[in-house]
Amino acid sequence: MSNATLSDTTEITKEQILAAQKAWGDGIVRISTAHTRGEDFESVARDHITKLYAYGRMPVLFKPTLAADVQFRSTFDEALSYFVATNGVCPEDTGFAIRGWTAVRFDNHDIITQGKSALAMGNYFFTNADGEEVKVEYSFGYVLNDDGEVQICLQHSSMPYEG
Repeated sequence: MSNATLSDTTEITKEQILAAQKAWGDGIVRISTAHTRGEDFESVARDHITKLYAYGRMPVLFKPTLAADVQFRSTFDEALSYFVATNGVCPEDTGFAIRGWTAVRFDNHDIITQGKSALAMGNYFFTNADGEEVKVEYSFGYVLNDDGEVQICLQHSSMPYEG
């Protein structure tokens, strides 16, 4: 095992997924807070996407909750547009992450790990400035990169069915 690297021997864990989910939720709140305070929220969003998503390392499948015209966001710039709507890439975007969110919590239905990848599915809840929660359904795919960090390679979010 002397020639093995971290990426050869490490398997993703449920604890890492839970930590990645917390980091994702905290990042959304950080972006929102920066926007509310008049700070450089786009820079915060760029850091969030760079750290937590696998853009530039592998293909990323991203289907945001509130996207209709450009449903799928396969590039970094399309993801940035969805989160902060500052780059004009997708004109329909209004900036999901700058809506004044004060908290995000995940309620996992299940987390499945296998080797260096994992899937998670459930609901996440976004708390707005009035203290009300907005429920969104999600599926996330995660990979362990060569540095041993968890990154998102799949995100599908949708509003609950109201039949």
